[in-house]
Amino acid sequence: MDNLWQIAQQRALSRRDFLRSAAVTGVATRLLGFAPLRAAVMPREQKTVVVTFGGGARDEETFAPEGQENIPNLMNKLIPQATFFTQVVNRGILGHYVATASLATGVYESFDNFADVAPKNPTVFEYLRKGLNRPSKDVWVIAPSNGFNRIGQSDGSLIVPGMGAQVILPKHLLASLLRTNSATSSGPEFLLQDNYEDLFFTPLSVDGDSHPTRLVEMLLLSIDDFVQHAKTLSSADELSVYVMRQLMRQFAPSLLWITLHDMDIAHTGAYSLYLDGIQRTDRLCAEIWQMIESDPEYKGRTTMLIPPDFGRDSDFSASGNGFQHHRTGDPLSRTTWMMALGPHVRQNVTVDRPLDSLDLVPTLGAMRHFATPLAHGKPIVEVLG
Repeated sequence: MDNLWQIAQQRALSRRDFLRSAAVTGVATRLLGFAPLRAAVMPREQKTVVVTFGGGARDEETFAPEGQENIPNLMNKLIPQATFFTQVVNRGILGHYVATASLATGVYESFDNFADVAPKNPTVFEYLRKGLNRPSKDVWVIAPSNGFNRIGQSDGSLIVPGMGAQVILPKHLLASLLRTNSATSSGPEFLLQDNYEDLFFTPLSVDGDSHPTRLVEMLLLSIDDFVQHAKTLSSADELSVYVMRQLMRQFAPSLLWITLHDMDIAHTGAYSLYLDGIQRTDRLCAEIWQMIESDPEYKGRTTMLIPPDFGRDSDFSASGNGFQHHRTGDPLSRTTWMMALGPHVRQNVTVDRPLDSLDLVPTLGAMRHFATPLAHGKPIVEVLG
């Protein structure tokens, strides 16, 4: 494990150097300086948005000089407004559902990534609702549909059940509506690919979806409007961001958690599609921040955190497949980054000290003043202002 932290530190320093190389765009001098706080105290009604840069991406295709062209929005729009953490290590299982569940509980979950199970440990959604006495419509999760349906609430053995987040799986929702609304069923089926680790397309099962029509009605949309809009989109992540926009408009929840997953298409071995996924995720992160900044319910009171779930295998591991997978658990696939933006977060700051991916939940609890007693991480002081 010491070797992991040594390599993580080397990668952190490399990321700082990568950012410095952006001087050709006029960004680096702002990135590496320190700026005063935009506000000394958070507004009373705080809101939080967590965007997981899911699916896994390597520095070679992102922050390295040769990869920066794939993330122009992170480099030129978001990082100059953010505190950027160059060294975040994930020491858990490198499967997307289990790793995201670990991010959401602050404990390294150990279940089978493909099992239909809830996290064992309480989630941040339960901590927030219980600690702040918030209703169910105040906490939402928007997730890819391959196994994430149980992420909103733990199995209930360690906390009072029934306090989790409402979870929307946009692909399952669309599949359900297409099945029940055959007159408009041609067009958006390509959005329904569910698990890129399986090279064989398996149609989505919608048997477990509850009341898809009711969900659409809650968003004040018609079924036809939802399906027709889906036809205009190019990816499932765009559908997720569309759903997020509707939730913000209708409920203005104080905690929104959205997992972007397009870049996981790397499992098919198509490098060009993997790059497309990174570029789209980069664009959508900027769009989400713009949504926040242009919405009176969110502007000036929202902290947005962007953590990857983990990375991908390096090209130098004999047991791996490079960009295609994340199976070796090598140090580079475990070493990621995090970005924080918000009214109390310093701008243009780069932090190289090591963080653990479990630090997210205690940080959210400290920001919003609710207890996270079973989480194993530590609050990230640079985010607390």
